[in-house]
Amino acid sequence: MDNQVNTPEPRGGRDAQIVRASAAGIAANLLLAAVKAFAGLAVGSMAMVLDAVNNLSDALSSVITIAGTKLAAKKPDKKHPLGYGRVEYLTSMSIAALVLYAGVTALVESVGGILKPSAPSHTTVSLAVIAASVAGKLLLGRYIGGVGKRVRSAALVNSAADARYDALLSAAVLAGAALFLFTGVNLEAWVGVAISAFIIKAGVGMLLESADEVLGKRLDPELTRAIRRTVCEDPEVLGAYDLILHSYGPEKLIGSLHVAVPDTMDAERIDRMQRRVAERVFDAHGVLLTGVGIYADYHGSEDMRDRLVELVRKHDGVLQLHGFFADEAQKRAGFDLVLDYAIKDREQLFEAICAEVRAAFPDYEMQITMDIDV
Repeated sequence: MDNQVNTPEPRGGRDAQIVRASAAGIAANLLLAAVKAFAGLAVGSMAMVLDAVNNLSDALSSVITIAGTKLAAKKPDKKHPLGYGRVEYLTSMSIAALVLYAGVTALVESVGGILKPSAPSHTTVSLAVIAASVAGKLLLGRYIGGVGKRVRSAALVNSAADARYDALLSAAVLAGAALFLFTGVNLEAWVGVAISAFIIKAGVGMLLESADEVLGKRLDPELTRAIRRTVCEDPEVLGAYDLILHSYGPEKLIGSLHVAVPDTMDAERIDRMQRRVAERVFDAHGVLLTGVGIYADYHGSEDMRDRLVELVRKHDGVLQLHGFFADEAQKRAGFDLVLDYAIKDREQLFEAICAEVRAAFPDYEMQITMDIDV
C-alpha cells in the first residue's frame, strides 16, 4: 500500500466537493419531488405522492450536510481546541434519522392503503415520470456516493445510499403501477410495506454506524498497519506498539504510540528519533502524533524475555507481549499483554497467565498489564 493513500485532502477542497455534491442533491430532489407530486395527485397515486415527500426529505438531508460541513470547518477555539470536525458525525446521524423517518412514514401510509384501498389511474405520462425518477436517483446516488467515498464523508455516503433506496422504492411503485394497468390487480400498498421495511432496516443500520463513529470505533486496520510500518522504518526503532488514534473529524486524526529502542540510547538521540517519527507519520498519513512513548529493549535479559514469550504463547488468544523490562538489581520485571477480544473471559485468562508467570519467576516482582487490542 502506498503510504500516501491515507493523507487527508485539504479542508477547503474537501468542503467544496461536499457542498457541490449536496447542492446537486438539493436541486435534483426538489425537481423530482415537484414532478412526482404533480403526477401523483393527477392520477390519484398515494405511492407517487409518498415518493415525492421522500424526495423532499432527501433535499433536507442535503441541506443538513451543507450546514454540518460549514460548521465542521470552523476554526478551533478555546471551548473546542481540536476544532468542530466531529459535527460531521452528528450530520450523518441526522441523515440516518431522516431515512428512518421516511421508512416509518412510508410504512404507515402503506398500511393505510391496505386498510382503505383506492385504485390509482396511472397513465403513460405518470409511468414515464416514475421511470425517469428511478434513473435520476440511481445517477444521483452514484455521483454523491463517489464524492462521499473520495472525501470520506459519511453524510454523503448515507445520502447516496438513501438515493439508491429511493430508486428501489420508485421502481417498486412502477412495477405496481404496471401490474395494475395490465392485470387490474392493485398491490401498490403491499409493495410499499415491503419497501418501507427495507428502508427502515437500512436507516437503523446507518444510525448504528454513525453512532459507532461518535463512540469511537476501531479505525481502518490497513491504516494502523501502514503507520506502524512507517514508524518502524526509522533505523533506531525496534518495534511500534500501543497505537491509539482519536478521530476529530474525517480529516483530523490525533494519536500516540510506544516504540521500542535500544536501552543504550540517551535523551538527545531519543528526542531526535521522536521528532523524526512524528514528522514522517504526519507527512505520510496526515496523522498528528501527540506522544511517542519509549520501551527500552533491555540488553542482557534476552533469555528471560524468551522464556516469558514461550510461556505466554502457549495460551490461545494471546496476541502480543511487549513492553518487557527487567531490573536485575531490584528483582523487578514486567510486560504488557494483549489478549483477543474474542476470548469469552479475558480477565480469567489474564489472571491464569499472571499466576503461571509469577510461579515461573518466584524471585521477581512481576508487573503485568493487560493492554487493549486496538
